[in-house]
Amino acid sequence: MNVFRLTGDLSHLAAIIILLLKIWKSRSCAGISGKSQILFAIVFTTRYLDLLTSFISLYNTCMKVIYIGCAYATVYLIYAKFRATYDGNHDSFRVEFLVVPVGGLSVLINHDFSPLEILWTFSIYLESVAILPQLFMISKTGEAETITTHYLFCLGLSNHIGSIFYIMKSSILIRCR
Repeated sequence: MNVFRLTGDLSHLAAIIILLLKIWKSRSCAGISGKSQILFAIVFTTRYLDLLTSFISLYNTCMKVIYIGCAYATVYLIYAKFRATYDGNHDSFRVEFLVVPVGGLSVLINHDFSPLEILWTFSIYLESVAILPQLFMISKTGEAETITTHYLFCLGLSNHIGSIFYIMKSSILIRCR
């Protein structure tokens, strides 16, 4: 296993756990964008559909199931359990301006024109912009709780480390050709 992949996965998992603990312990989802969390749930669902068709490793399968489960748990906490604390007035980013172009782009630019590959590509493109509703909400309110900034830091760190992993993986594949 690549150290960058493991570190990226653990950083992303830390971000999710920080967010879930923040919501659960404070009994509030104030300051959290429900729209961003829905986008992340869509990202993980469309990315990990290969769970139904192939097995890579126990680690890989467990992480995929954990990411999907935590994403939907977060959405549940925001929109059901602690709905009274959700600030829909400040979470006003129009996600259709993200989802529609990303959907079109994933159909036009992908590795292999198959349903699973298009959905995987869609998830990669959508993940790159899924945090925008959260950032928009923070800019609109002008404040962010410390725990929210820790969540954003871990998420950013995960994406940065993941980028290093994929750059290294691509360079190895190019050298093998």
